[in-house]
Amino acid sequence: MSLANSSIIVAWTVIALMLWAIFNIFYNVYFHPLAKVPGPRSWGALRLRYVWALLNGTIVHDFEKLHQQYGPIVRVAPSELSFTTLDSWTEILQPGRTPPLPKDGRWSIPGLVAQGIVNIVDLDLHGRVRRLIAPAFTTSALRNQEPILRRYVTLIIDRLRDIVTTDKDGKNSIEIDIVPWLNFVTFDMLGDLAFGESFDCLQTSQYHSWIALLTDTPKAGAFAAAARFYPVVESTFKHLIPTFLKNRVLDHVLFVSEKVERRLNLESTRSDIMSHVIDQIENDGLAGFTMDHVNSTFMVLTIAGSETTATTLCGIVNYLAGNPAKLSILTHEIRDRYSSPTEMTLESLKHMPYLNAVIEEGLRLCPPVPWLPPRQTPEGGSTVCGVALPGGTAVSILTYAMGRDPNNFHDPLSFRPERYLLEAKTDPTSPFFNDQRQAYHPFSFGPRICIGIHLGMAQMRLILAKLVWEFDLEVPTEHKQTKWEKLRTFILLEKKEIYVKFKVREA
Repeated sequence: MSLANSSIIVAWTVIALMLWAIFNIFYNVYFHPLAKVPGPRSWGALRLRYVWALLNGTIVHDFEKLHQQYGPIVRVAPSELSFTTLDSWTEILQPGRTPPLPKDGRWSIPGLVAQGIVNIVDLDLHGRVRRLIAPAFTTSALRNQEPILRRYVTLIIDRLRDIVTTDKDGKNSIEIDIVPWLNFVTFDMLGDLAFGESFDCLQTSQYHSWIALLTDTPKAGAFAAAARFYPVVESTFKHLIPTFLKNRVLDHVLFVSEKVERRLNLESTRSDIMSHVIDQIENDGLAGFTMDHVNSTFMVLTIAGSETTATTLCGIVNYLAGNPAKLSILTHEIRDRYSSPTEMTLESLKHMPYLNAVIEEGLRLCPPVPWLPPRQTPEGGSTVCGVALPGGTAVSILTYAMGRDPNNFHDPLSFRPERYLLEAKTDPTSPFFNDQRQAYHPFSFGPRICIGIHLGMAQMRLILAKLVWEFDLEVPTEHKQTKWEKLRTFILLEKKEIYVKFKVREA
């Protein structure tokens, strides 16, 4: 073929692609079934704005701005809508809706032989896997697991006290980045509960190599999801991944498998997550799924049961340090109730009004999952919140924006734990009386509600109560203060340094 003919073919190919793009944009803007749904044309015409926000970690904040401008239902891509309506929880996630909305498979974790409980698309398979591990997350199971939780909370307090009391300036006061420490304690807890052995993050004061990779998984998942919107790009992307990275993923999958197998074969009478799974397998077998599903589930649980809890805890401590009056109320409640931290139990902490209000407010402003990855309408379409949707439409709930919406909460951008106290709920004169507390679900909703909700709340109560009992916390110097709203999100929040001034409490 001559050079001239080759140039002609290339030119016609470029022209054809340009015409296709123009036609696609014109169709998406004017004739697509979702064309009349509110939203900016630049987002509805092509998915490029969406992908750009996803890769830059600004998607939560960009969606929030779109909702502020266009309302509670916004078209954020040619075939995707974001919702902040209160009825979207039941419309999208309610188990009784027909037909049900499965998870969008484009958000599965790459590199796994089988998906874990969080990312399984098939609703029946998800139910079977959930039933396998559910007994490990009941309130009665949690009571038996309490000694394990207490052990690691004691350890983090000891480590932080060592840092403060060895301050070279002799002031017994030091600014500490709390992010790694709260990650260390929650990861060590989950390692022990899930695999019968800690990751030793607190002992070594550093992340286990496997944990370091896991914390990058949400970002990798966001990049993989972005590539899946363009099949040609996805195919090319797979071939460009270096061999050593592929091997690293395989090594870590093997690491989980070995840990699970070792714990399954360990003769132990103690109660932890795996002990309940062992009982279920012995009684009912694998019930139609494989050990790959079990392994992937435990890998995902390690993130979901630690990273998310640590995220909300970081947000709570950050807000408390910046609100001394609120911190003082919490500190007095804990110190007046307990003469020693050894008196704290999971049961008694459940009945501390202001502690629980602080945690609820932290969940509102710093939700563990700021944005729920999309569900997808089935073939034949569906109706969500009164909007008729064609098959294959992605629908998502923006938890972050719902918690900060002035239509849902009074003074929504301020840290006001009192909105969750009994007086605010029962006194019609309270400015928070009409807050939509019962319609906000930071742990999700329906059959996909976080299975570790009781564990997560117990972790936060115990860690936070012991922190404020042992230490006087203060806001750091101005240049070290963190504004939560500036942090990026890749499905999960990307936490940066959060400094808080620690001082051992005076007797």
